[in-house]
Amino acid sequence: MRLFGTDGIRGQAGTAPLDAATVARVGAALVRATESRDAPMRVLVGRDTRASGSWIEEELARGLTGEGAEVVSAGILPTPAVAYLTPAGGFDAGIVISASHNPFEDNGIKVFSRSGEKLAEAVEAQIESIVDDGSWQVNGGPEPAITRRDLSAAYLDHARRILGDAGPLQGSLIVLDCANGATAGIAPAFFRSLGFEVDAIGVAPDGRNINLNCGSTHLDAARQRVLGTGARLGIAFDGDGDRALFVDHRGQVVDGDAVLLMAGEQLKREGRLPGDALVATVMSNIGLEIALRERGIAMARCPVGDKYVMEEMRRRGLALGGEQSGHIIFAEHLMTGDGIGTALQVLRIMDTTGKDLAALASALVTYPQVLVNVRVRDRADYMRVPAIADAIRRVETSVDGEGRLLIRYSGTEPLLRIMIEGRHDDEIRAWAEEIAAVVRTHLA
Repeated sequence: MRLFGTDGIRGQAGTAPLDAATVARVGAALVRATESRDAPMRVLVGRDTRASGSWIEEELARGLTGEGAEVVSAGILPTPAVAYLTPAGGFDAGIVISASHNPFEDNGIKVFSRSGEKLAEAVEAQIESIVDDGSWQVNGGPEPAITRRDLSAAYLDHARRILGDAGPLQGSLIVLDCANGATAGIAPAFFRSLGFEVDAIGVAPDGRNINLNCGSTHLDAARQRVLGTGARLGIAFDGDGDRALFVDHRGQVVDGDAVLLMAGEQLKREGRLPGDALVATVMSNIGLEIALRERGIAMARCPVGDKYVMEEMRRRGLALGGEQSGHIIFAEHLMTGDGIGTALQVLRIMDTTGKDLAALASALVTYPQVLVNVRVRDRADYMRVPAIADAIRRVETSVDGEGRLLIRYSGTEPLLRIMIEGRHDDEIRAWAEEIAAVVRTHLA
């Protein structure tokens, strides 16, 4: 059974692979896949606000404790907090129960190693193999022993090292959209403690409203709030708090590409950008690559997924990488995306440069980009379908030298993503729809 995608195990809660029996087996398999040790394996678990999180935690713990592991639950906590606390607290593994930006019906399981990094694919494959092995059964009882601790303060103390206080931005009004997710219980008070005036939205989770018309995938709420209150900027997190997108004081969206440019330039000025290079994914706009080149900064591309960004950063010894969607990795802080950390970095750059977010973001001139998602039956090799292959070749010929065409399957949903960049919006939109129409005919 293929369990792990680009960001852990993901699916509809209650159905395979997130049915109770499989979840318990995943917990047990994690222990079985771990090297033998003298002391029991210690596992930290955190989750977002989805209604299904509680029972998934119980089933995971049943499998973990059945193999002798000790389970500590930190309750509702952002993904990057678990990534930090796992090595900081001496845990052997960390688990986050979340489906990130997906609707509440979905959920997922992300696993971090004792170093706080997402598991290597070889370890994921080993866990999958153990889960598939029908020769063993889960040993845990119906009520596993779980130790519950509030560990949020230690994570926030770590985040505070990025920006200890608001400095010249003291008293500035900022809008925080917490997506009714994992940051809702900690982010507003934390930013107030730094000296900001905070207008918080998306802070009333009920188990079903996570990411619902709020957060980093629905920026209209933050945009309207910024414009309505005259806030200096808006910050929107996703459901599990590992990404952040921004809205400047004019209501303009500032995405991960713009953050990478301003952060790359700032780190280079400070002598903290090894190799004068950073990592972005194949989805980053060609305008970012051009702007970085003009500033003497090289950009390496990798597949979509912050774990691939992390791997490429690690391989090249780089300090900065990220995705257009708002997953930004600052290696000095954490080797995974951190929405609160990214927000603090942006505020620090504003503080240091004396520039508002709009001025910082204006340095990025983007080519028009169109992304069309087509829901498909399965992940067929679309290049083996002659009509689809012909349409792709026609568009590739049209964009050659003046843009980019990228087609890929989503790592978490049954979607084929068609992305085109070029000089003219109406032209690339027509090309994207041309390919999408053929895909719908043959694969939908």
